Amino acid sequence: MAKSYATEMAKLADTFAWAETTDVERLRVAVRTAGLSSLRAIGSGGSLTSAHVLAGLHQQWTGRLAAVATPLEAVSEPLDPGIATWLLSAGGGNVDILRAFNVLASREPRQLGVLCGKSQSALADAAREHSFADLLLYEPPAGKDGFLATNSLLAFAAVLTRAYVSEFGGNDRWIEGAAAIERLLKNNTIWADWELQCSSLWGRGTTLVLHGTSTRIGAVDLESKFTEAALGNLQVADFRNFAHGRHHWLAKRADATGMLVFVGPEDADLAKRTLAQIPPEIPRAVLTFDAQESTLPIISLICALRITGWAGQARNIDPGRPGVPEFGRKLYNLPLPRIVGSKMPYASIQQATAIARKSGISLERLFARGELDRWKKALVAFKGRLAEAAFQGVILDYDGTVVDNRNRFEPPHQEIVAELIRLAESGARLAIATGRGASVRRDLQKCLPQPLWSRILIGYYNGAEIAGLDDNHTPDGTEGTCDALAQLAKALRTQPELIDVATQTDRRFQITLEAKCFLPENRLWDLAHEVLLMTALDHVKITRSSHSIDIVSEGVSKRNVIERMRTEGSGWLLTIGDRGRWPGNDYELLREPYALSVDEVSVDPQTCWNLAPVGQRGVAATVAYLKCLRPVGEHLRFDVSGLA
Repeated sequence: MAKSYATEMAKLADTFAWAETTDVERLRVAVRTAGLSSLRAIGSGGSLTSAHVLAGLHQQWTGRLAAVATPLEAVSEPLDPGIATWLLSAGGGNVDILRAFNVLASREPRQLGVLCGKSQSALADAAREHSFADLLLYEPPAGKDGFLATNSLLAFAAVLTRAYVSEFGGNDRWIEGAAAIERLLKNNTIWADWELQCSSLWGRGTTLVLHGTSTRIGAVDLESKFTEAALGNLQVADFRNFAHGRHHWLAKRADATGMLVFVGPEDADLAKRTLAQIPPEIPRAVLTFDAQESTLPIISLICALRITGWAGQARNIDPGRPGVPEFGRKLYNLPLPRIVGSKMPYASIQQATAIARKSGISLERLFARGELDRWKKALVAFKGRLAEAAFQGVILDYDGTVVDNRNRFEPPHQEIVAELIRLAESGARLAIATGRGASVRRDLQKCLPQPLWSRILIGYYNGAEIAGLDDNHTPDGTEGTCDALAQLAKALRTQPELIDVATQTDRRFQITLEAKCFLPENRLWDLAHEVLLMTALDHVKITRSSHSIDIVSEGVSKRNVIERMRTEGSGWLLTIGDRGRWPGNDYELLREPYALSVDEVSVDPQTCWNLAPVGQRGVAATVAYLKCLRPVGEHLRFDVSGLA
């Protein structure tokens, strides 16, 4: 039997206290990534309010557009894959959110976030099958909600707010706002006053809710709650949109309408002038909130949860267990419509995906422009060459290829370790080409058997130094640059715009810049490039990875690792990386005739294809590639059939 609504309301303070202390570091990393682009937040039922919370936070704190969508809208309206896509679900089991996840994962957005309140759920399991997805599990202590979203909704709103405010506004700001919410939750006097004000509304069949921008979430949730629990008619408008025609409802339905008004500090004057025009005989409850703007969405949400309970009590409906009709259960379990597949003339979904990744254009547009056949032929030719080649060894990028960028300072996952061991034991040569230093050696030594170390080369600092995994004296980790980089290193350190936003690490043959705080990737690149142009140096090279800008001296290149491998064996080399598009730091590595990307690709149709399984990238794609390599005699062969 579902919980009573009063029982759920009694747990709100505990839920918020949990949200204040639970670890949100992974969530902060995820919203930092989301902040690089626009965002679409997807939810249904109570989680649709959570989606509104996320979209509002994203726009407020990153200045980028965010939109809210239901699962039906999300699967029916494809967006550019560069837009961050998040799905929110408390239970992770409804058919709509599961179908939406599967469709969206196959479209491979740059970021696919899943905020779920149940670790053992179908949605969480589906996200685990796509390792590039950000699976963010937050299970509030109150457990499963009743009929309406309550504690799970507050939990999601609070952890999202905490993550965005702490990441983009500073932790002190969150602490101040959280304290205000705590005080409100414990202030029985103000709740009693607001309940009394609202009591005048329940004799009317329609409630008109007016709100400002910072209190919109409470109004949105009230509309959901009143409809889902059949508590009454409810209309929602902000103060100014109300003036554009919606006020006419009162001209015709004043005797059946009451007004609930949420007023934040920024709305006080506008609310006062608006209410002054409303006929005085219309009952009204004006709830005034005195708190900082970042706190008001949560405060308005808590008010909405409480008001729902008051309305239910007045109208003899328990919102936590209003009763579900049989036709409602059947409606709930209806599946989303299947997305009609494209009729483009390609052999398989895998082929279509590879071509779309490579061309950066949809198959429909390629077909309309008469370019699809050219790309099909290029793909077939590349796979044919790949299948015929005899490889002496494999060279892999490290961050984003062997280890996930989100866990880059942890040793590789066991699945990829097993493949590296298998290939090394078969006699194949292996090499790692990385922008990092000795940390890569230490991590690989922890997980690979020592007898194999001599068969594995490491190209440190983008190929500046090359040594076997068994060489504990390489690389040279001393600070300070070579003469070729000294002038630039000094210029970068004295550039005011860079000092505030980036950490600079100087090695002998490489300068690395990493953002100290949230900073769009292009911004750091532009700042570094500007200094480079001002110093007029033509003997350095600048590349970028997912986490840094690397500047190396002339002659330093991941291609040095390729040349070293060629002098030590016969046969072709297979190169694998994640940043194959210029100016990515794998661009030169993946210009080889036999190069595979696990993420970004170059525009060259001859090489650097991404043949990863649909809906996979990064380490999962690397594992899929390595599993296709089969020892044949003294060489490796690539079984392209393993990638369909």
